[in-house]
Amino acid sequence: MGPSADGLGGRGAHPLAGLTILQIIPELNSGGAEAGAIDIATALAEVGARALVASEGGRMVSELQAKGGIWLPFPARTKNPFAMALNQRRLARLIVSEGIALVHARSRAPAWVAYGATRQTKIPFVTTYHGAYSGRGALKLRYNSIMAKGDAVIANSAYTARRIAALYPFAAENIRIIERGIDFRVFNPQDADPARVKSLRQAWNVTTDERIVLLAARLTAWKGHKLLIEAARRLVAGGLTGTKFILAGDDQGRTSYIREIDAAIAQAGLAGTVLRTGHCSDMPAALLAAAVLVVPSTQPEAFGRVAVEAQAMGTPVVVSDLGALPEIVLAPPDTDLALRTGWRVPVADASALAAAISEALTLGATARDALALRARAHVLRRFSVERMKSETLATYSALAAPRHER
Repeated sequence: MGPSADGLGGRGAHPLAGLTILQIIPELNSGGAEAGAIDIATALAEVGARALVASEGGRMVSELQAKGGIWLPFPARTKNPFAMALNQRRLARLIVSEGIALVHARSRAPAWVAYGATRQTKIPFVTTYHGAYSGRGALKLRYNSIMAKGDAVIANSAYTARRIAALYPFAAENIRIIERGIDFRVFNPQDADPARVKSLRQAWNVTTDERIVLLAARLTAWKGHKLLIEAARRLVAGGLTGTKFILAGDDQGRTSYIREIDAAIAQAGLAGTVLRTGHCSDMPAALLAAAVLVVPSTQPEAFGRVAVEAQAMGTPVVVSDLGALPEIVLAPPDTDLALRTGWRVPVADASALAAAISEALTLGATARDALALRARAHVLRRFSVERMKSETLATYSALAAPRHER
């Protein structure tokens, strides 16, 4: 019996059934790479494969295990060359002892480890480009090149695929565009409990009559936090009231950047208006609570998962017009005004960002509802987790299943 129509198949029916697939990632805390690893582990378990994830752990380990994945503690974060050499030998032994049929690396340091181990054990090696990977020096390009050396190189957007092909032409024939998938059963405005939204607003110290402009991203400079603070300053100076600007995301130990953000908030006179709230574990509720979601990145996003999630929840989105974000948010001049699903603004332009936020905040109820319906329909067509799972497992099958049959 072949795979079912959805590309996954029932237990025992799929070409990957009975095989052991290992994904390797630095840690399982938060982010698109981590969520993708869990989604694919879930898909593997659903078709009867053993889904191993090697990492240093993190808050998402319990979710992985609950969805059928198996966590293998592994020092995958290290970038120390000597430790990586030891890791390569350790992983090669693991491949043999666990009967692993394919290794999928989702980050550069563990990809170097996995590349050496898979060449030694002669099994397929897959990579996913989750980021644009900045840096143009020879050493940086060499370090980044490992992500282009997979037997299959998964690009999470057309933008990422073009970047890989331009920087590493040798990889062109192995590139597979598999856009990030979102579970629209989770990101469904009809299923979000109002009590969750109320609880989150209270935790953020936002009153019932205040609107929220949300930036949900880890605290790193290129995500545009200071740009949003400047846009907020302009909006408040222009008379905006009754609005809180929420910066939700992990600080990841970047204490100096946190000090910069806090100093920018104080200098703008926005204490109590712009708030850092830390990691958010309930993004559907956060997006439903938000009047506007902003993604003001100053460097290219390889995908832009939160912009998809916001559109799925019917929340107006304002994004920077670079990287993969134009693929995700439909807006003029590429799309008719009547078909837009959000706003795209020039990079690092606080004035344009403020104007787009203001326009989104002043939408009438009818216009906002129409935008929400268009946006959800758009992302449902393009970015389902079922499609991502099916296409990823098909990539695995093309590499691992024929070898297994031999």
